Amino acid sequence: MSVNGIHWSRDKVLFALADIVMVALAWGIAFWLRFNFELPAEYRTMALDTMPWAVGCMVVGLAVARVQRQAWRYVGLADLRQLAWGVLLGVLATVACVMVLRYPGFARSVFPIFGLLVLAMLAGARATWRSIAEQRHARGGAGGQSSLIIAGTLEEADQALRTLKGSQAWQVVGIVSPRDQDVSQSLQNVSVLGTINQLGDIAEAHGVHSVLLASVPGSALRREVLLRWSGSQLNLLTMPTADHWLNSPATDLRQVDLEDLLGRTPVALDAGDLAEWLSGQTVMITGAGGSIGSELCRQVARFGVSRLVCVDVSEAAIYTLEQELRIAHPEMLGNYYTANVREHERMLAIAQKHHPVVIFHAAAYKHVPLMEESNEVEALRTNVLGTLNVARVAGECGAQRFVLVSTDKAVNPTSIMGASKRLAERVVQAMADRYPITEYVAVRFGNVLGSSGSVVPLFTSQIARGGPVTVTHPDIVRYFMTIPEAAQLVVQAGRLGQSGQIYVLDMGEPVKIVELARLLIRLSGRTETEVPIVFTGLRPGEKLFEEWLANDETTSATDHPQLRVVHQTAVVLSFNELERLHAWVEELGPAPAPNVLRSGLHGYVQEYRVRGA
Repeated sequence: MSVNGIHWSRDKVLFALADIVMVALAWGIAFWLRFNFELPAEYRTMALDTMPWAVGCMVVGLAVARVQRQAWRYVGLADLRQLAWGVLLGVLATVACVMVLRYPGFARSVFPIFGLLVLAMLAGARATWRSIAEQRHARGGAGGQSSLIIAGTLEEADQALRTLKGSQAWQVVGIVSPRDQDVSQSLQNVSVLGTINQLGDIAEAHGVHSVLLASVPGSALRREVLLRWSGSQLNLLTMPTADHWLNSPATDLRQVDLEDLLGRTPVALDAGDLAEWLSGQTVMITGAGGSIGSELCRQVARFGVSRLVCVDVSEAAIYTLEQELRIAHPEMLGNYYTANVREHERMLAIAQKHHPVVIFHAAAYKHVPLMEESNEVEALRTNVLGTLNVARVAGECGAQRFVLVSTDKAVNPTSIMGASKRLAERVVQAMADRYPITEYVAVRFGNVLGSSGSVVPLFTSQIARGGPVTVTHPDIVRYFMTIPEAAQLVVQAGRLGQSGQIYVLDMGEPVKIVELARLLIRLSGRTETEVPIVFTGLRPGEKLFEEWLANDETTSATDHPQLRVVHQTAVVLSFNELERLHAWVEELGPAPAPNVLRSGLHGYVQEYRVRGA
């Protein structure tokens, strides 16, 4: 039965009747307490005469506060505040009603006693019912529950305990905290057994093999536990992400992985706004078969594009992508091209056939040492001329937006790859002036965990062979993000961006590469004794640390909390300079002298620090 939008089940009716009975009892007890347990006959009659009015007024107050919607089994602090508000309204209504009835000699002190009794009885009933339900639930699942220790501060552990409450899979036996003062305290009837340093001994003493890291991703505590206990007998777990909740219960804990080393919270998308922007549109992505490009395709497909035009020079990569997307998004029209971004006419023909609204340009050479020696001219032809071609095509076919995937290595570059990407940024900014109908933006981000050519696949293969794991320098650090984060950032910046702007992500704290190597070794179940780490020295064009802003750049906030827009003082290239740039790269020939190429590149990218200069 439904009344006023509320479904009145049998249990809900019984709970409502219980509330009414308790309110009536509270009214009688209030008189009894007021007269010190010796209620005169005339006041006994007065209590009985006014009881229907008091109960009715209290029911109205509770109804106005929507207390009847509460589920007793899951009552919490917010529900108790709602209950207190309803009781206050009920008491005020009762006062008004009794005053109107004009009972002579009515003891007004009955009213506050009545309110306190109603609040105590109704709250107590709900708390008792929840406690009974939880104990019954715990007994039902006790046979299959696994013991768990929570690692984190009291605030973090409190949130984890709330999430795990009622779980049939996990039984929390204790908490370990980074703070000494928390030891011996209790939280939701769970004791703080010791500090993080004692985690191993505490787990062994209680026969526990699973530890839940309650701290936020990238926190110092989480990184300490990961680096110290990965590869041990302890099973390190973390709470699922918001995306994971969509497909499984919140109590379905997941294994920790490399993403938990990130020194910041994961990127959050404005999914509704992006779906509104991309739904039903035609989108073109270059470099679609690569790590970032293929993830861009997945993310864009999620938002309901009508047609996705995928371009990559690799036949194998574009074939694999086609097979995946046809299965995952059978309703989406897909066009898959093997084409080279260096060929302007080919790119223009593809764009004019489909008229994309948005073009994401991810095609690029990105391997620093490989582009630094023997392949310098290839970096310029693909990263610079390829960008020039696709950006020009975006303007020629009337695309609304063009988004360049750039890199932090473009900032104060010391490598050919970094300088070529900085020049690509300048090309995009110049195109913004040339084709005002199209919005041109660029997005910089750091190293991508697990992408092809990154350190993670390299370290993994070295560990599989038994080592050694090669790290160039003990102090080298990098900013990292996941492949989905990188793609999401590009899409979000494409939506927010204004023409000619460059965007950067708040990347949090950098990660030491040697820490990453140690974690991978431990996650593989081995030790550094079994798989040693060897330092080989910095490679050509490699920096100890990456920068996010050049010396003449500043940033300001955007509507997205993790995206910032870069402000520059550099002069935008003119169209004539773009023509000269194109001619210069073509004139370099198939095997230019390295010093000639580097000198010419420095002329276009003044901040490029030429090796050996």
